[in-house]
Amino acid sequence: MMGDRRVDQGALFYEFSLERHVPTDHMLRAIDRFVDLDGVRAHVAPFYSPIGRPSIDPELLIRMLIVGYCFGIRSERRLCEEVHLNLAYRWFCRLGLDGDVPDHSTFSKNRHGRFRECDLLRHLFETVVDRCMSEGLVGGEGFAADASLIKAEANRQRCVPGADGLPPEAASRAIDEYLAVLDDAAFGGATPVVPQFISPADPAARWTGADKGPAYFAYATNCLIDLDHAVIVDVEATTAVRQAEVGAVRTMIERVRERHDLRPARLAADTAYGSAEMLDWLVNKQQIAPHIPVIDKSGRDDGTFARSDFTYDPAADTYRCPTGKTLKRNRRAFRTPRPNAPPDDTHRYRASKADCDACALKSRCSPNTPARKVTRSIYKAARDLAREIAKTDAYVTSRRERKKMEMLFAHLKRILKLDRLRLRGPQGARDEFHLAATAQNLRKLAKLIPPPCPATA
Repeated sequence: MMGDRRVDQGALFYEFSLERHVPTDHMLRAIDRFVDLDGVRAHVAPFYSPIGRPSIDPELLIRMLIVGYCFGIRSERRLCEEVHLNLAYRWFCRLGLDGDVPDHSTFSKNRHGRFRECDLLRHLFETVVDRCMSEGLVGGEGFAADASLIKAEANRQRCVPGADGLPPEAASRAIDEYLAVLDDAAFGGATPVVPQFISPADPAARWTGADKGPAYFAYATNCLIDLDHAVIVDVEATTAVRQAEVGAVRTMIERVRERHDLRPARLAADTAYGSAEMLDWLVNKQQIAPHIPVIDKSGRDDGTFARSDFTYDPAADTYRCPTGKTLKRNRRAFRTPRPNAPPDDTHRYRASKADCDACALKSRCSPNTPARKVTRSIYKAARDLAREIAKTDAYVTSRRERKKMEMLFAHLKRILKLDRLRLRGPQGARDEFHLAATAQNLRKLAKLIPPPCPATA
């Protein structure tokens, strides 16, 4: 029998517990165990005025931002609406049932002001990394590094040719930030190449077609992870060029050593990081074994002898060709000694013209030159070490573990929905990447560290 709808008189008093209405298995309950914001107020206190009206609690703003990035809420306006309506969000933000949610404009005011002045978001990220270390999720033995392109908040249809530069009348906060970092290696100083197009809305974003599709403006998020549990130990924002991304790895390795005393024994990365200079820096300056494929362009496809067909004698510092003739760096004595280090970091070994003219294999060795020349980088020892490591089982393991980096980037774009930036300028990209990495590490903690068992009576 169908029942009737009964409208009873409402109760005069209600008893409601927000704590009881948040499910015990909700992700925010697990994350809340690892959110330590006790030092936030002390960190930002010098940037508040001692007089005037009380401000919005910075801890509330940070908790709301954590909610937004953990659950992929990309709009701060929508974030305020969600926190206002969602009981779990209210519980996590310590708002209770009748707490007022701040206006969305409060985030912009604090972000462009005191949050950036005191580098609060970087401080928050490093606090979470410290917590990951204390929970035993960071081994510190093996690291992996990579970069992923994130679309910038810049319309590809509204751009100007890079050779023309920015219009004289263009002015914005993003342009000021772009001019401030023109000499930084992570942005303008990474490469002298002029981009094909520049966006007046966000000129620091780089025009790129690296995805083999339609070109777009983008930034690169560079991550350094620990291979034990794929915890992000550092993150850096750069322009979307390879030179800047390689430089970011150096910055991150040095920074984690200084901030967290992490000294990895090996680094796994793809071929883009296998340049001679990078390998030498890892081996000789950082004492890190490079589990990285070596960039090698010495092979030939015209049937002539490649550099690998020549044998190097380290004692005599000479090469020997397939017929046994000697190639030397200097074939005559100089009155003034030549500098040992060449300006382009490459030594050149030349054969005698008389030897080459009389050689029966000249057509297979130097058919278009009077004598054969072989080059050798001053970083050859580091390159050879990387090649030897590539033959080991540990290298195969590192290549397999490096896939954790790709999974993190997929999670970043599909779950956290950071496939396009919402903020503009280098600082905006930096803020978003720090918050996203913080959210990923908190979700990792919540997943891997089980809650304590309730005490039994």
